[in-house]
Amino acid sequence: MKLLYFAWIREKTGREQEDIDLPQNVVTVNDLISWQKQRGPEFEDAFAQSDLVRVAINQTHVQHSESLEGAQEVAFFPPVTGG
Repeated sequence: MKLLYFAWIREKTGREQEDIDLPQNVVTVNDLISWQKQRGPEFEDAFAQSDLVRVAINQTHVQHSESLEGAQEVAFFPPVTGG
């Protein structure tokens, strides 16, 4: 699965993207975020306020309860504000 990181999430993780094989017990976006927090201090920091993190699966915005089944790409980004 391809993971994409944007804005301050990219800055904190030090990565723009990565291809990764997820553990079998990671089946929802919530599971993925919890797993990310365990990958090291940079990920723990990036996902510390996980309620602020927005997620898209295959370029479609989803809730954190969404299943990862069929996901080829998951993107993480902060909320977007406009003026």
